[in-house]
Amino acid sequence: MVAPDASGVSTIARAVQPVSVYLMVNTFETGGSERQFAVLAKNLDPSKFQVHLGCVSHRGALADQFVNVPQFPLGGSLFGWRSLRSRLQLRKHLSTNLIDIAHAFDFYANLTLIPAARLAGVPVVIGSHRQLGDLMTTAQFRAQAAAFRWCDAVVCNSHAAAARLSAHGVPRKKLRVIGNALPREAFAPAPPALPRRSGVLRVGMVARMNAHYKNYAGFLRIASIVHTQLPNVEFLLAGDGPLRPELEKQAVALDIANSALFLGDRRDIPAVLASLDLAVLTSDSESLSNVILEAMAARLPVIAYDVGGNSELINDQRGALITAAEENNFAAAVIRYLSDADLRARVGENARRFVEENFTLDHTRAQYEDLYLTMLDRKGRGR
Repeated sequence: MVAPDASGVSTIARAVQPVSVYLMVNTFETGGSERQFAVLAKNLDPSKFQVHLGCVSHRGALADQFVNVPQFPLGGSLFGWRSLRSRLQLRKHLSTNLIDIAHAFDFYANLTLIPAARLAGVPVVIGSHRQLGDLMTTAQFRAQAAAFRWCDAVVCNSHAAAARLSAHGVPRKKLRVIGNALPREAFAPAPPALPRRSGVLRVGMVARMNAHYKNYAGFLRIASIVHTQLPNVEFLLAGDGPLRPELEKQAVALDIANSALFLGDRRDIPAVLASLDLAVLTSDSESLSNVILEAMAARLPVIAYDVGGNSELINDQRGALITAAEENNFAAAVIRYLSDADLRARVGENARRFVEENFTLDHTRAQYEDLYLTMLDRKGRGR
């Protein structure tokens, strides 16, 4: 038996080294996967984990927060010579750093890190599935499902995403559902990015304008319906991307150009949300939406389509779920909430309480740390 020292901790316990964890992401854009990668990379307990980072391409708005992160480019093809060489280089990198746990966060990282980690003999290999899969091609979905068979676990951020993988042959025992973590600043009071105006209510949507499935076009059509009954409402669109010019033209065509405010890409999302009375999300596909969670943390009721994991976040006590594509019903729900300040306040408080209980950084980080240590224990504590 080893006697404890003056602090009560045994010499053997003090000698245990932190677990070496390798986290890999595709890019450093501002999407949900990248933001969750950033939160976890910055906040794993340093007394338990030594964190190593990697990416496929070191680009994106978050890149300046992660300088000198090694990149392993695919060269435009998952199966070309460049991607094979990158996987071999990554294998060497993992072996050199004696990585205990390798965790990929999105599609290209999955197909890069998982085989490299297996070749390197990393004890625990974990993949991630942070969308439903309906946005992938059939070939992409099958390739990722095949890679997941090499994993010890696959993290999904919603039960809807886990169910989709299970239905396509990924063993249920491998799947772990861990929701998104909200950083502490999401709960902090923020001054409105746009000063409040007497008699004016605001409805807002936060999403990148780089994919049609985000359905900003549907949001503008809904805004047009609402505008006919509530002409003093402003509609905020926070995001940017290649679809923005056509969306601006659509706003003109719908005769709501003066009410639709295009804010561009924003880093001050809490301040944007503080400018709103109601948050909406008209996406056609979601697994677990960061935008919904952030709006709830800001005490906003949320209206969204009943797709993917949205029903895991929203019920009639925290907002409204609308059957997909029913724009008139969506507009009616918006009008109902804008017409009832007491309803907005009550539902907003319920939403805030829900995310405080289920999606704080501490809550989610504990789930990841438990997963990592449990999986490593099953493998005999790594290298």
